[in-house]
Amino acid sequence: MSSQERSAPRRRNPRGQGQVLKAQLVDAAAKLLSTLDQPETLTLRQVAREVGVAPASIYSHFPDLSALIQHVLRLRYEELARLMDQAAQSAPDPLVDLVARCAAYVRWGVDQPGHYRTLFGGRMPDDLVPGSAHGAGAELLEAVVTSLAAAAEGERRQPSAEQQWQAASCSGPRCTAWSASTTTTGTFPGHPWTT
Repeated sequence: MSSQERSAPRRRNPRGQGQVLKAQLVDAAAKLLSTLDQPETLTLRQVAREVGVAPASIYSHFPDLSALIQHVLRLRYEELARLMDQAAQSAPDPLVDLVARCAAYVRWGVDQPGHYRTLFGGRMPDDLVPGSAHGAGAELLEAVVTSLAAAAEGERRQPSAEQQWQAASCSGPRCTAWSASTTTTGTFPGHPWTT
């Protein structure tokens, strides 16, 4: 490794500020996942090098690479869900709610293609990141399905489970907005939600 590839020496955090290192580890893992040509090749050693700590330092915050990646996934899903909820917050009707959510999804995916790929790229091996790691995105998906069902019904009431299922089946024009948004942002094959 050349001297240019090495991180600048990192100053040790004062006692009691271990959360600073944890945040730095999460930020480094998120950055690497979003910028590596093959994010599935990420290692703890790479994360440690990015932060400027010994790889063993990671274990006081995360038991293994899988736990670190799952933490990053959860944070990205929460970020995307929050943006979609904020976009739909003042929607006057279900259709505007759906369009606002889809527009926020597209905007986030286009503005942050690396993070989008991290969530929806589907390139992580199951032994490293099981499909259940994407469970944090279930609320995001549920909000879109609920919005889709409400738009299909044409009213703002809470749709029944059957109505949500019918809306999620995406048959007909009511799915155009969500289909367009996933196509625009380039949803990847192999993601647990697309298989």
